[in-house]
Amino acid sequence: MGEGHPGQYTDGPMSAPSSSPAIRPLDLGRVLTALNRLAAGGVPPWLHGEVARRMAERLDIIRLKPLVLVDWWGLAGAGGDLLSKAYPEARRIIVEPTEALRERSRQASRSGWWPWRRAAPEVVAPDDLMPEGAQLVWANMMLHAVADPPAVLARWHRALAVDGFVMFSCLGPDTLRELRDLYAALGWPTPMAAFIDMHDLGDMLVHAGFADPVMDQETLRLSWADPEALLAELRGLGGNAAPDRFAGLRTPRWRKRLLAELERLRGSDGRLHLRFEVAYGHAFKALPRRAASSETTVSLEEMRSLVRHRGAGT
Repeated sequence: MGEGHPGQYTDGPMSAPSSSPAIRPLDLGRVLTALNRLAAGGVPPWLHGEVARRMAERLDIIRLKPLVLVDWWGLAGAGGDLLSKAYPEARRIIVEPTEALRERSRQASRSGWWPWRRAAPEVVAPDDLMPEGAQLVWANMMLHAVADPPAVLARWHRALAVDGFVMFSCLGPDTLRELRDLYAALGWPTPMAAFIDMHDLGDMLVHAGFADPVMDQETLRLSWADPEALLAELRGLGGNAAPDRFAGLRTPRWRKRLLAELERLRGSDGRLHLRFEVAYGHAFKALPRRAASSETTVSLEEMRSLVRHRGAGT
């Protein structure tokens, strides 16, 4: 289950009925291209590393110290070193959506040095993750790259033990607003897929069975010296995954015009500016709710999990 060839993408459907409100219009073929580029030897985008650093600062508010943590899309998320520093004794499991990324993460794990008391990270496919085995699911800057976020949230919920928590980040709807407005003014198709509002993400967490969800957001403003540098950075972030983007290849003449139009983004400092809205969320997995009755049945594994994690000081 879940291994497959490098072209498989196992964190959500490649396509889905557009009538479903939970399914985002997203060209996952373009997402897959970006992931395979990373697996072939690229490095995670700078923005991913910066957001991972900011997200790691939020770990201090959580009292639970996980024994097992899951790093979802670990290579692209760029949070491995931060997690190792925050939880040096924890067993780390890296989940990757393609076999090419899994092999790349395995190679990185084999080449690293690990203290005798802590094994190298395991690398698995989403479908191969054991249920209820982790106290933390960490997912940095990946939820906006899947077509069915509720399905991914359900995976996270299954992966967590009772009282475990998820912490994630993703791009929000104000991301690249300047670029979207520029394309609209030129009568061009939208340059990026739509992003999900953080309030909707909070509702999805509750629907998936999580408790006490907390969502917040911040806007980061990046700047570049020239249009070529801007386009190179956007390409590293995943390119254009909008299903309604221009069909086929663009001509050199069109690219020349694009470079000229991007000059509109220059600010008073002479640099080109774009905004990125980043949404952050965390929530806990509580005991499942049961219908009121004269007798309540709780599985032995649930009781063991509850006692174990309550004793850890959650």
